[in-house]
Amino acid sequence: MQFEAPAIQRLAIDDELSDAGLVGPELAHLSRIYRFSPRALIWRQPSSEWRLFIVLLPLASRLSLIGNPIFAQLARAWGLNVRFIGVDRDQLVYDFRSLLSDRSLRLLIDALSRKLDPELMPTFGLRPADATATAPAADEALDVLFATLAGDLLTVLDRRRDDWGRHLLREHRLQSPPADARAGQIPAGHSLFDRGSRYPDFIAKLQEALRNDVIDTHFYGRVLRSIDARESEVEQRLARVIEANLDAATLSMLSRTPAGGHLGCYNWLRLDTRHASARAYALTRLPAFASFFAESLVTVDTLRPVCADDVLVEPLGERLDDGRDGSDPAGSRASVPTLDLRGLAARHDTAHSLRWSTELRRAIDAGQDRAMIEALAQRFAVGDNVIRRLWRERPAALGTPPTWQLAQILRQLNPLGERDWPADDAAWRELIARSVPYEAA
Repeated sequence: MQFEAPAIQRLAIDDELSDAGLVGPELAHLSRIYRFSPRALIWRQPSSEWRLFIVLLPLASRLSLIGNPIFAQLARAWGLNVRFIGVDRDQLVYDFRSLLSDRSLRLLIDALSRKLDPELMPTFGLRPADATATAPAADEALDVLFATLAGDLLTVLDRRRDDWGRHLLREHRLQSPPADARAGQIPAGHSLFDRGSRYPDFIAKLQEALRNDVIDTHFYGRVLRSIDARESEVEQRLARVIEANLDAATLSMLSRTPAGGHLGCYNWLRLDTRHASARAYALTRLPAFASFFAESLVTVDTLRPVCADDVLVEPLGERLDDGRDGSDPAGSRASVPTLDLRGLAARHDTAHSLRWSTELRRAIDAGQDRAMIEALAQRFAVGDNVIRRLWRERPAALGTPPTWQLAQILRQLNPLGERDWPADDAAWRELIARSVPYEAA
């Protein structure tokens, strides 16, 4: 099975970073791991059902430890930062991270240890003899890894097709983090390429070296700029690979809305191509609700009646339009409601939320602006005028907060009079900070 393992480009600063006499042995060690670790594993056309698999990898700076069965908990913690993106033949995007088993993670760690540059093998506690056969061993390990994914993960998916919908990607954006976001920080907009979780040990050691005067501020800035440049370049390459397997018409329609590269919104438009234009119009009029539309209405689209103890259970006492007339690419892929902590925090799964989300979906697909505003007001328990004014003014400073934050912001706006609303971006940021204390930190 053919695969690709892209890595970052080499720069002149790498020689200085790998000099133990200049930056210290620990930082030199971590910088070499940072340099040689692959950023992703890519399989194109892995099966007839799937167009693309990409495993986005965090930096495995403790590979010699997490590869030891005694430290299985470290492997699981590392696996939480792995992203397993799949694009099916209907061009919908999934995140299968939750399906990665302990066995898959162990094989992935083994494959990474064999894929590394031969010069780094001893630093990971691997036998020098392993270095002589790095390339074929890496290929063999990755073939075993793919066989495991095909035999375990794909078998599970094939047997539980009704479960596919719960793995649809809802929250991440395809764009790289903003250019001014330094490595180690949580990127704005929930980028699919989360730098903060990919190499925290390297950044922590770099900051420690700065505090201890091992390196100066000028060198620290050069390293951060090199990280931004190199990570942006490889992220753009990965984004192009993903985009090439998505529906060009849906991407073009989405790019004309303020939501941009929001993959959750892409899935929302793609789930029902008959109403994609109406849904793109809703994103244009209410860009702040993009995350809510993706998180909530994708769930409504994939929710179908399910059987429990041989009794047909109809959500909300009514049958939802199952869209199985050939125009809905995911019409046969229902998702059974499961425990979802994000959904619980955003109150997606309450009877009230499901009812008004269903009404909202119908209003959007029918192009009924007034019904859309009323359904949103009922869903968030605020006055119609709050939604109507956001519809009219579309404040850019509001951004696209997740649903639980959006609900808090709307509650702050609800009691305000017409003249008390924020008048500029600074006032909007102040209101958001009051609504969501985390934003003020």
